[in-house]
Amino acid sequence: MSSNLATKLRVGTKKAHTMAENVGFVKCFLKGVVEKTSYRKLVANFYFIYSAMEEEMEKHANHPIISKINFPQLHRKETLEQDLTYYYGANWREQIRLSSAGEAYVQRIRELSEKEPELLVAHSYTRYLGDLSGGQILKGIAETAMNLSDGGTAFYEFDEIPDEKGFKAKYRQTLDELAIDDATADRIVDEANAAFGMNMKMFQELEGNLIKAVGIMLYNSITRRRTRGSTELATAE
Repeated sequence: MSSNLATKLRVGTKKAHTMAENVGFVKCFLKGVVEKTSYRKLVANFYFIYSAMEEEMEKHANHPIISKINFPQLHRKETLEQDLTYYYGANWREQIRLSSAGEAYVQRIRELSEKEPELLVAHSYTRYLGDLSGGQILKGIAETAMNLSDGGTAFYEFDEIPDEKGFKAKYRQTLDELAIDDATADRIVDEANAAFGMNMKMFQELEGNLIKAVGIMLYNSITRRRTRGSTELATAE
């Protein structure tokens, strides 16, 4: 019997998904306004979050629900380590810090693992399906906006999943086949909405850094133009 969980998640998180896409940091990113310092802080937060999620899911390798949706080829910890090495250097572990919103996110994952592990399905769905769905687009935006040519986007690369569309279909089918009742499905949907909310808080933390950086870039650009104009005028005289 199908739980229709995939459909329930898609429909039940539609509003939260739209809200997350309209957070300032995300809107700027999608428009190609990306600043490397803010972005690498996001990558650092993701490292802690994915590490926690993948570690906790591995703890429940024999769980009747979690074991079904724990696909190793989706894991992002190693790709995030590659990106952190690119942005911070070999000693990245000594430099990165978890933000307040990121810490709350990690704590929630640990809490669920201990008390309600079946709700980790919501976090797997929210993170991995999003990564697969928009990964290549976001990778291209990041590369262009930050002038990346030699790394920094491993997070978006799923080398072990050659057919992303087919894999997403398989993942959704697996969700539908989970042996859960309607009450559990509803709790998973509620948790997925909460996960979107936690992501939004992380993005909002970065907005201040991004706005400041963009302001500095605009100021420098205007200053250069004024200086160039003054120089050209002096030369003409």
